[in-house]
Amino acid sequence: MREYLIPACSGASMDMAEGQTISVIDVEGGQVADFFAECAENPHEFLSPAVTVDCNESLKLHVGDYIYTNLYRPMFKVVYDEVREHDLLFPCCRPEMYDFFYQNGSGHPNCYDNINRALSEQRPIIQPVNLFMFTKVDENGKITILPPRSKAGNKVILQAMMDVRVGIAACSVSEGECNDRKCTPIKVMIE
Repeated sequence: MREYLIPACSGASMDMAEGQTISVIDVEGGQVADFFAECAENPHEFLSPAVTVDCNESLKLHVGDYIYTNLYRPMFKVVYDEVREHDLLFPCCRPEMYDFFYQNGSGHPNCYDNINRALSEQRPIIQPVNLFMFTKVDENGKITILPPRSKAGNKVILQAMMDVRVGIAACSVSEGECNDRKCTPIKVMIE
């Protein structure tokens, strides 16, 4: 077993072989983990929340569901989930987002840079699965971000369906409800 602690407002990468599981744990509660991955053999094949929504015909992930790549292949299977609220809509936070909403993007830690740095990439946009992020969509399509429902120690476990390189960031948004207005670490275990 390999164990990682991702400090608040930072990111890390890890390699996984097909069949291994990754446990993503909210250490203190109320913290979002931006979860992204690319195929180990081909970085142009990568995790896609949009394809995941299409294939599962749902805006929510459930135990037994798959998370798909941009090429419509299963990348992960959800095998355990204590929270059952994860966002598939929002891109990684980035300096431009902080400027747009809070006028403080210059030098602000962000998931976009943290994941790109962790994977030694420079993707123009990263659409992660935002684990533990609680969003609601009303009948008019309005999206509301609410404080995460995850409590200290809550986890989700995903099984790799292929060899992958994973990039995870402990989300850096303390300005709004996304992380319940504070940023804390994320723990990861690979078995």
